[in-house]
Amino acid sequence: MNLFRILADLEENDELHEGRLLVLLGVFAGRKGNQTIEGLTKLAKLDFLLRYPVFLERALRAGNTDAEANVAEHERKSVESTMVRYRYGPWDFRYRRFINLLVAKDLVTVEVRGRTIHIGLTDAGLEVAKQLAENDAYSDIANRSRLLKRHFDWAPTRLMKFIYATFPEIVTLRLGEEIEQ
Repeated sequence: MNLFRILADLEENDELHEGRLLVLLGVFAGRKGNQTIEGLTKLAKLDFLLRYPVFLERALRAGNTDAEANVAEHERKSVESTMVRYRYGPWDFRYRRFINLLVAKDLVTVEVRGRTIHIGLTDAGLEVAKQLAENDAYSDIANRSRLLKRHFDWAPTRLMKFIYATFPEIVTLRLGEEIEQ
């Protein structure tokens, strides 16, 4: 089996994406575990920075912070995750499916407030997120999720404007075009 096929298989593994989202949601749940992420668009922007540590590194610099994303050399050339230009910027078309799967597993809650959904964790989801965050395989994701919480826990519109201003190449891509690191 060649490397490309292995990476493609990983990309199609829902559990890897679900795990990453659980860790992100767990960090954003706060100390009491009751905070949510406001909207799929905000979730997508945060996950974009999480999946692409090179872009997180650029975002941290653009945000005038001295925090480090600690990007490994192999991550600078990674093709393991693909985001595409969608109607609202970097977006994986599978978010709704991932969230629905996590809701079905009783790990995630979705609450509609006005026109916005709030995505949070159930008690079981908090426990799984905590276990994943403590696992060595998810240590980079957990550390970077904490950076996102500390430096980019902004209102969805502010985060969206920051992403577009910091990464203008995203806006110029055609719909469906892959975002390269």
